[in-house]
Amino acid sequence: MMAKRVGTGRDIGKGRKGWTLTDAVNGVFELLRLAEFEILFLLFFIIAFLIFKDLTSRPEYNQLLVKRPGGVDLWPY
Repeated sequence: MMAKRVGTGRDIGKGRKGWTLTDAVNGVFELLRLAEFEILFLLFFIIAFLIFKDLTSRPEYNQLLVKRPGGVDLWPY
Protein backbone atom coordinates (compact mmCIF):
# COMPACT_ATOMS: atom_id res chain seq x y z
CA MET A 1 0.00 0.00 0.00
CA MET A 2 1.46 3.33 -1.04
CA ALA A 3 1.17 6.34 1.18
CA LYS A 4 -0.24 9.49 -0.30
CA ARG A 5 2.25 12.33 -0.42
CA VAL A 6 0.80 15.52 0.94
CA GLY A 7 2.17 18.93 0.06
CA THR A 8 4.43 17.87 -2.76
CA GLY A 9 4.56 18.97 -6.33
CA ARG A 10 3.47 22.37 -7.48
CA ASP A 11 1.66 23.33 -4.26
CA ILE A 12 4.81 23.59 -2.14
CA GLY A 13 5.05 26.99 -0.53
CA LYS A 14 2.16 28.43 -2.50
CA GLY A 15 -0.65 28.16 -0.02
CA ARG A 16 -3.51 30.12 -1.56
CA LYS A 17 -1.23 32.22 -3.78
CA GLY A 18 -1.61 31.69 -7.47
CA TRP A 19 -5.31 30.97 -7.28
CA THR A 20 -6.49 34.53 -7.87
CA LEU A 21 -7.78 33.68 -11.35
CA THR A 22 -9.83 30.82 -9.93
CA ASP A 23 -11.20 33.13 -7.23
CA ALA A 24 -12.07 35.76 -9.84
CA VAL A 25 -13.91 33.23 -12.02
CA ASN A 26 -15.77 31.87 -9.00
CA GLY A 27 -16.72 35.44 -8.04
CA VAL A 28 -18.11 36.10 -11.52
CA PHE A 29 -20.18 32.92 -11.44
CA GLU A 30 -21.46 33.77 -7.95
CA LEU A 31 -22.51 37.22 -9.18
CA LEU A 32 -24.30 35.65 -12.15
CA ARG A 33 -26.16 33.30 -9.82
CA LEU A 34 -27.17 36.20 -7.56
CA ALA A 35 -28.24 38.53 -10.37
CA GLU A 36 -29.85 35.93 -12.62
CA PHE A 37 -33.35 37.45 -12.43
CA GLU A 38 -32.13 41.00 -13.02
CA ILE A 39 -30.06 39.91 -16.02
CA LEU A 40 -33.02 38.08 -17.57
CA PHE A 41 -35.27 41.09 -16.84
CA LEU A 42 -32.91 43.45 -18.68
CA LEU A 43 -32.48 41.02 -21.56
CA PHE A 44 -36.26 40.84 -21.97
CA PHE A 45 -36.55 44.62 -22.28
CA ILE A 46 -33.56 44.89 -24.61
CA ILE A 47 -34.99 42.22 -26.92
CA ALA A 48 -38.46 43.81 -26.80
CA PHE A 49 -36.95 47.21 -27.62
CA LEU A 50 -35.03 45.79 -30.59
CA ILE A 51 -38.13 44.07 -31.97
CA PHE A 52 -40.25 47.22 -31.55
CA LYS A 53 -37.52 49.34 -33.14
CA ASP A 54 -37.31 46.96 -36.08
CA LEU A 55 -41.09 47.00 -36.57
CA THR A 56 -41.38 50.77 -36.39
CA SER A 57 -38.53 51.29 -38.86
CA ARG A 58 -40.63 49.75 -41.65
CA PRO A 59 -42.75 52.33 -43.51
CA GLU A 60 -45.96 50.29 -43.53
CA TYR A 61 -45.92 49.89 -39.74
CA ASN A 62 -44.73 53.44 -39.16
CA GLN A 63 -47.84 54.80 -40.91
CA LEU A 64 -50.00 53.02 -38.33
CA LEU A 65 -48.26 54.89 -35.53
CA VAL A 66 -48.16 58.31 -37.21
CA LYS A 67 -51.50 58.72 -39.02
CA ARG A 68 -54.77 58.56 -37.16
CA PRO A 69 -57.51 57.10 -39.34
CA GLY A 70 -60.72 59.17 -39.31
CA GLY A 71 -59.81 61.19 -36.26
CA VAL A 72 -58.49 64.65 -35.57
CA ASP A 73 -55.02 64.93 -37.02
CA LEU A 74 -52.93 66.48 -34.25
CA TRP A 75 -49.67 65.90 -36.08
CA PRO A 76 -48.72 68.30 -38.88
CA TYR A 77 -47.23 65.52 -41.03
